Amino acid sequence: MLTAIAINNYRSILNLKARLASLTVITGPNGSGKSNFYKALKLLADTAQGGVIQSLANEGGLESTFWAGPETLSKRMRSGEVPVQGGPRKNTVKLQLGFASDSYGYCVTFGLPTPSMSAFALDPEIKQESIWVGDVARPAATLVQRVGPIIKVKDGRTWKVIHEHTSSFSSLFDCVADPLAAPEVFHLREEIRSWRFYDHFRTDKDAPARQAQLGTRTPILSHDGRDLAAAIQTIREIGDAELLDQSIEDAFPGAEVRVKGSDEGRFSLEFKQQGLLRPLKSSELSDGTLRYLLLVAALLTPRPPSLMVLNEPETSLHPDLLPALARLIVTVSRQTQVWVVSHASRLIAALNRDEQCHAIQLEKELGCTQIEGLGMLDEPPWHWPS
Repeated sequence: MLTAIAINNYRSILNLKARLASLTVITGPNGSGKSNFYKALKLLADTAQGGVIQSLANEGGLESTFWAGPETLSKRMRSGEVPVQGGPRKNTVKLQLGFASDSYGYCVTFGLPTPSMSAFALDPEIKQESIWVGDVARPAATLVQRVGPIIKVKDGRTWKVIHEHTSSFSSLFDCVADPLAAPEVFHLREEIRSWRFYDHFRTDKDAPARQAQLGTRTPILSHDGRDLAAAIQTIREIGDAELLDQSIEDAFPGAEVRVKGSDEGRFSLEFKQQGLLRPLKSSELSDGTLRYLLLVAALLTPRPPSLMVLNEPETSLHPDLLPALARLIVTVSRQTQVWVVSHASRLIAALNRDEQCHAIQLEKELGCTQIEGLGMLDEPPWHWPS
């Protein structure tokens, strides 16, 4: 389980450190930085997928992701005594992302490229990476360190270089994830790769989830929900079918979801609702009903990840469905760490009733995202490796 996340110099986030729990709710007004918080975690996940440089390029390049305000916001600027203004920079401009967990911690530093004649001279570079054991990065706890092209691992009381020519666009996860030479890297890479992000399922009339699809065993729902029927049938056969039925009954009393197969092996959903003489097809379902079924299939995966992130799951849902969704999320969070990014007050209130839920309320001050009411003593212990 992730216990803390740290973000430095990313869009509206100048310097933020947050504690995490088995169920974490991130909320705040529009424009407070919820999306940036969410995107920062996705960038961390991309380091283990080999696509983080492309992801930064898709955001407009590294320079466009940097915090656009002054290097520091002084107390006098915050109080309004002096205007917000910049000055000579004291530190190198860089983007830093990291997390701590109950096993290992990891952080990565991105910097501007060194001048070259390459056609890819605008690509950002990975300058530094570090893996440590425990909640804080300390020299004695560091297990793997990458500075520039050199990667070394702790070997007793000394360091052993295991890679000397790491490309600036490659993470250490791409180069040394060997279960024998660097088991920590392998373990952490596989854990990060298991993270799942669900962000705005398609529910329009042409959405894949509304069409009959070729059915194969589907323990993990795809990001666009195209295999919804197969995922629900998989839950019935090898997952928690009882909780599946309870979740449908909780939201739609008297309703039942069935999966119909064709001779060609195509699966489609049928939604039997109290008072109707025939079941509804996926193409007939409302956007909210279809989205609720998609969320149920995602949450009840028979192959639970170490972390699941739901970005604005309330989209298209009627407010009366939100308490049922919250109860399901709370139940799932007992075995899988769940993040919910939301601004739906009814969903947030229902989640906050759970004693294990940790709420992060974001706000902006002078354009800078921060956690409301967070004092220095409330921050998790964190130290960026030098």
